[in-house]
Amino acid sequence: MNQIFRPASTVAATVVLTIFLFLPVIWMSNEAYKQFNYIIQHELPLKNVTEKIIYLDEVLTMSANMYANTGNEQWKTRYELFGRELDTALQQFMNLAEHRFLIERAKTINTSNQKLIEIEKQSFALTKQGQIAAAQALLSSIEYQTEKTKLGASIDTSSYYIFRELHTEITSYRGHLFLSILFSVLSLILLIPLWFIVLCLLQDYLKARKTAQSALLQANQELELRVDQRTHELSDKNIRLKQTVKELKQTQTQLIHAEKMSSLGQMVAGIAHEINNPLNFISGNLSYTKAFTQDLLNLVNIYQQHYSQPPAAIQTVIEDMDLDFATQDFTQMLSSMMQGVNRIQGIVQSLRTFSRLDESELKKVDIHESIDSTLLMLQYRLQSTHNQCKICLIKEYAVLPLVECYSSELNQVFLNILSNAIDALEERRLQCMLEQDNNHVSNLCIRTEVISPSWIGIHCIDNGMGISDSIKHKIFDPFFTTKAIGKGTGLGLSTSYQVIVKQHSGKLSCNSTIGKGTEIVIEIPVAQTSAINS
Repeated sequence: MNQIFRPASTVAATVVLTIFLFLPVIWMSNEAYKQFNYIIQHELPLKNVTEKIIYLDEVLTMSANMYANTGNEQWKTRYELFGRELDTALQQFMNLAEHRFLIERAKTINTSNQKLIEIEKQSFALTKQGQIAAAQALLSSIEYQTEKTKLGASIDTSSYYIFRELHTEITSYRGHLFLSILFSVLSLILLIPLWFIVLCLLQDYLKARKTAQSALLQANQELELRVDQRTHELSDKNIRLKQTVKELKQTQTQLIHAEKMSSLGQMVAGIAHEINNPLNFISGNLSYTKAFTQDLLNLVNIYQQHYSQPPAAIQTVIEDMDLDFATQDFTQMLSSMMQGVNRIQGIVQSLRTFSRLDESELKKVDIHESIDSTLLMLQYRLQSTHNQCKICLIKEYAVLPLVECYSSELNQVFLNILSNAIDALEERRLQCMLEQDNNHVSNLCIRTEVISPSWIGIHCIDNGMGISDSIKHKIFDPFFTTKAIGKGTGLGLSTSYQVIVKQHSGKLSCNSTIGKGTEIVIEIPVAQTSAINS
């Protein structure tokens, strides 16, 4: 066998076969990657800009009607601001539209929008002249409503077409991904036994070679003894040469091992990344697999109870496959797989704590746990990077009872308030850089307290820029923001106020000093029933 076996040729052939089997996998993975990029770079932006057009159109309509009803110039200013954003969104829509159908819809939307703008500007002129009734009538005219209907119909048609195209691309992407995984599994099923056989052959080859080397070493030792008798100097050189060879072999072994470990690390990292994508498919189907398997096993047991003497062919198959062992082992195998999936899913438990998608009703929760999960979502903004310094986080937690609340909404409040605090700290840091003040340290303090047996308080304190008294009373108003256009919507604190005050019967207040920082105070009742009664 050793004379026939050629390790280099065998390994080379196995490697070529491995590459040949994985070429379809690589091609399908590449196709799936291209489709994924197309969805991310084209379909999703097209969907988002369509939704933005719908939103901006409603805002413009509301602003025009409010200006016609009240004559307040702020509504006109807001109309002009969002009008520019709508023009930009329409231009983006036309740039992204590739199909002739979408291009025609984009032209129709743009035409209707221009006509609506003309009518709305006419109403603005009438309002400015004091003819409010005429302005309102113009905005309620049949021409205006017809253009609104035409605009809405074009947007709805475009949205449906975009949704259908997005669904088609996602379905194709899933198909390529499934085929890639299937070919990978089939290739591994074929290659693992093949490589096992090759390794066994290599092991036998190396054993035979080691035996030959041992015999050669013994002959060399006998020769060395003869040489040692003749010349002592040559013996010393030979010993030193052996030591050098030994050290070189050790170094070579260490280098090979290090290279193997490096390659193994890269391979494991790649496999871990690829496993993360189909994990959701495995998790979703494993429970059904277990249930179906149990049904099949129950069916086999019932069959055996009613047909205790099956035909000889069936009995032979049962004995060959060892049905009892296979049944027990397969059930244990499914349980082990469930445990593995559960362990991986446990890693994202903290993110689920933040979202709490399964808790849409009132429920008693740990406020500290909710705050910590929110901080985990913002951890990347708290850590230092190449363009920002680390924010010093201070937690002063009191012993709080469980609070009855809508946890997902409350988590969103924490996210809005903490994000604003981090923005303020970043603005203060930039100012300190301009002033060359290197001694400033950004601090974010979160303190909780028990105000009374039925109320708790949460304080978010930062040493950012602070808020002036002239605008402090406006920070909870809808659409009010001090941030640049595109960085803030003006809805974060307004939404937070609604959640705390309206939904939880609590209190939300702000204490701030220019140049020293801001403190946002949340006070909510421990139980919503007691808050309603009080």
